Amino acid sequence: MKITKIWFDDGRIYGQTDDGRTLWQSLLYYRRLLTAGDEERNEYTINSFGIRWEKLDEDISFESFEYDNPEPTGISKTLLSHPELDLSAVAHRMGIRQSLLVAYANGTKKPSKERCDEILQTIRTIGKELAAV
Repeated sequence: MKITKIWFDDGRIYGQTDDGRTLWQSLLYYRRLLTAGDEERNEYTINSFGIRWEKLDEDISFESFEYDNPEPTGISKTLLSHPELDLSAVAHRMGIRQSLLVAYANGTKKPSKERCDEILQTIRTIGKELAAV
C-alpha cells in the first residue's frame, strides 16, 4: 500500500491510497504537523516508505495509516491534547520511566485502569500546586 495524495481537515491527516482507499490519522500524534501552517504542511515529499516534511523534521510511514487507533482515546488523548504537560516530569514524579508514559500517550501501550487513575491524579496534583501559585 502506498499513499498517493494527502490533505488535512478537522485535526486529521487524510491519505488516498494507490488502491483507492481513504485512510486518516489524528494530528494529535504529530504535534509538528498539528501546529504547522498550510504552507509548511504542503511542503512534503512522498518516498517508498512514507511522507516526509523536511522543514518540520516529521515523518509518517504508510504503515501507520493502517494502525487500529487513528484517533487517540482515554489517557492517550488526555496526554496528547495537553502539550503543556512535560511527560518526562510527570513520569519522574510518578516514579515510572518516561518511555513508558510516552508509550501510553502514543497508544503503543495500554495502561491498566489503576495506572490511568494514578496518571490523572498526578496531573491533578500538579494542577492544584500550580493553582496555588
